Order: sequence, then C-alpha cells, then structure tokens
Amino acid sequence: MDLGIEGRTALVCASSQGLGRGCAEALAAAGARVIVNGRDEDRLQRTAEEIAARTGAKIVPVAADVGTDEGRAALLEAAGEVDILVNNNGGPPPADFRAIDHDRLIRGVEANMITPILLVQAVIDGMIARRFGRIVNITSGSVKMPRPGLDLSSGARLGLTGFLAGVARQVAHANVTINGLLPGSFDTARIKALEERRMAEGKLTAEQARAEQLARIPAGRLGDPAEFGAACAFLCSAQAGFITGQSLLIDGGAFPGVL
Repeated sequence: MDLGIEGRTALVCASSQGLGRGCAEALAAAGARVIVNGRDEDRLQRTAEEIAARTGAKIVPVAADVGTDEGRAALLEAAGEVDILVNNNGGPPPADFRAIDHDRLIRGVEANMITPILLVQAVIDGMIARRFGRIVNITSGSVKMPRPGLDLSSGARLGLTGFLAGVARQVAHANVTINGLLPGSFDTARIKALEERRMAEGKLTAEQARAEQLARIPAGRLGDPAEFGAACAFLCSAQAGFITGQSLLIDGGAFPGVL
C-alpha cells in the first residue's frame, strides 16, 4: 500500500534503537524524510546510515535530549516544517511506589507527559495551516493494564493520553490526527531491563525470566519493533485521516479485556 507520505517530514523522538527506530524505518520506507534522535551520538549515526542505506530516504540525525528545551529546539530546527511527529521517550526505571520521591515524580511526568505535550504545541499550528498532520504518541500497554513497579510510567502516560484526547477533537477538522500506540512486551532494551529486575527479585535465571514473560502473552513471543513500526506508519498515512483520539494496543493478546 502506498501510504501517501512520500516527501513528508517526520520527526521521530528517541529513535536510535527499539520501538522508535522501528517507527523511523517504516516511515523512511514509505518515502518520508525522517529526523532521527538519540543521546548516544555514535549509535545515532549508525542508525541513520543503516536506515538510509536500506530505504534510500533522507535521514537527518540529531543527537539531543528531547527532555530539554535545548534538545527540542535542535530537533525542531533540523526538521523545519513537521508533518509527522512521533513522540517517544524512555520510561522511568521500575520502582516500588513507596520509593518514588517528589523529584522522581517530577522527572517522570516531565519525560512522559510534559515533553510530548510541548512538542505537540510546537508543531500543531503548522499542521493545521497545511491541512495535514499526524501525531503518534508511543505510550505503554500499562495505560490499559497497569503493572506493579511501573506506577510512575503508567500515571504519566495516562496523563498524556487524557490531555491530548480533547486536543485531538479540536484539530480533526484540519486533517490533523493524534493517536497513541500502546506497546506490550517487545524485544527491546527496555524489556530486557525488566527481565533483569525480575531475575534479581525472584532469583530467576535468564531463561526463567523470559519464560515468565512469554507466559503472559497469548501470541507466545515478544513483539518485533518492525511490526510496531508498521502500525505507526499506517497511523501516519494519508489513509488514516479518519482515525483520531484512539489508543491502539499492540501486545500479542496480553490484555484480557475487549475494550
């Protein structure tokens, strides 16, 4: 399917690896000019070169911390007119809720709620004026099914989802959409860190921690970031203009509900 975004500019935050990279690769394959981002300059440069070689797309690497004013300014300057924004940022490390003090609370909300809102504010009027815009927020499956230890991540991402739900309805008339992608367990560094935490807590081997993880997934496997990227690219497509204000859960059937 031609997604109708060839030549569009896509800004994909935290995209040097994992789910962000999956999204960047899929958008590049669809012909978008993609700004990729990360804090590790060497890894980011390798990612940009690999995606460009694989897709032939124009890839612009910007080494910056999206959680800072300076980092966001650098990304926006490199991008110019942003047609597609994929908000992504690392979540706070797992912790018992009793151990989360005021400063950690603020940092979690800054990273996973305030930062993406500020980027939306920066790009949305241009999208409205051009009558095209796609915003996808990578949140977490814990928005629908909170998990112990991820309380701060769940709370901040729920806040982002609620904040932008009303905004999505305000801008839909201009062919600007805002949706969320809620990943379950994907084969990324984040999931490996969670498995290591379970190994330490439960005195499990790596094989036991992985088996425990897979036992909760009806699909019987971890997700592939490329699968996630394909879903992101469709939500960013010209054909997805009637989908807005939605939260798409991608978790191999782990969530037991129907809504």
